[in-house]
Amino acid sequence: MRRIITIGLGIALGLFAASPMQGARADGYNWQRDKGETIHFLVNNNSLGQALVAKKDRFEKLTGINVKIDMFQEQQMRQRLLTVLNARSSEIDVFMTLPSRELEQFWAAGWLSDLTRQVTADAAPDYDFKDISKKLVDASTFDGHLTSIPVNIEGPVLYWRSDIFKKCDVEPPRTLPDLLQAVKKIKECDPQITPFVSRGLKPAISYTFSNFLHNLGGHLMKKGKSDLCAPENQKAYEFYSTLLRDYGPPGVANYSFLQIAALYSAGRAAMAFESSGQMVFISQNPARPKDTGVMLLPPGSEGSVPTAISWNLAISPFSSKADAAWLFVQWATGPDLQKSMMLEAVPSPRSTPANTPEYKKWLEEVPLRRQWQQAIDEMRSSGSSELGFPIVANGESRDYIGAPVVDLILGQRSFKESCIAADKSVDELIQRK
Repeated sequence: MRRIITIGLGIALGLFAASPMQGARADGYNWQRDKGETIHFLVNNNSLGQALVAKKDRFEKLTGINVKIDMFQEQQMRQRLLTVLNARSSEIDVFMTLPSRELEQFWAAGWLSDLTRQVTADAAPDYDFKDISKKLVDASTFDGHLTSIPVNIEGPVLYWRSDIFKKCDVEPPRTLPDLLQAVKKIKECDPQITPFVSRGLKPAISYTFSNFLHNLGGHLMKKGKSDLCAPENQKAYEFYSTLLRDYGPPGVANYSFLQIAALYSAGRAAMAFESSGQMVFISQNPARPKDTGVMLLPPGSEGSVPTAISWNLAISPFSSKADAAWLFVQWATGPDLQKSMMLEAVPSPRSTPANTPEYKKWLEEVPLRRQWQQAIDEMRSSGSSELGFPIVANGESRDYIGAPVVDLILGQRSFKESCIAADKSVDELIQRK
């Protein structure tokens, strides 16, 4: 079984003064060695993926390599990726991956290239691999093999509308009980506003629910078996499900990050508990940075244990263009591109100084950004990457973590009935080894 990794990310979102290609060309590294090649990049249609795709022309100009993009929403991307990897096809060269979800599964199946040699013997002098968070690198390493490279850091945060809170005479919640009182008060004050929204789509629930679980002292396993029916877990399940069922939008059982960001950005929700990376989408409405606050999920009986993970870039072992693919991964995770991504609210896994004039100025421009940065800093110090069971079938296990939430939202089964069924299914997954 894979160990559970607690994230203590030594990140300071810093900036470099050089332009996107300046340092890379000055050091003599041969970025043009695969000129004329075409690589295929399978990418998630989230804020990080969109930011990478928007800048691909920089890479093409730097290297002479053409990048073909296959972009899908997360579930469709994962289905496409599994189809390609199962077939051992060379049609995808580089892909986005979540080590917290699929590292064990992908490594056991032989679906990840070992990038250890590349970062030690074939990186540009200014790449500085050691600048990338060691904790995130450790979370991307299996049995001494570097399986992928972090390209961001993220975790769920609570976005809240200061104007609605003021209108309804509600204070920002300091504890989880305060959060429940706040949504009740907002619902009474303004029935036209959705008081709270978060993930209700079964496979996506563990990302946000895990924070509630940890803050309330819950756990996933006990003595090597699934323990979702534990009393402290029941508290977390009933709390989260109550928020979504009684104070969430219609159809919340189908909500993941895109629907949540759209609802909140449109001004139709008072609170949204969603990825820190969604600040990009939320800020596309000019009104939101002016009336939005950001905080971590308020602490529960066991304090605050935020979720903190990274999306990574991996190279398919079936790619016939691994060298060109490495140039892309190196460029995307390198200091120059990471600099520009930070200025677009995509936090970097690199630990370069946070107090550079450019970044400091960017933070000071909008109060929301400073609050967002503070939340990310707290993720670094106390975050956890435990989103699913530490087993090869981690991804599949998340369906069962989410099942009791969906059952409670829809009134299909009691918690006891649902968790017993989920525990049985997860124990079967554990037995697969």
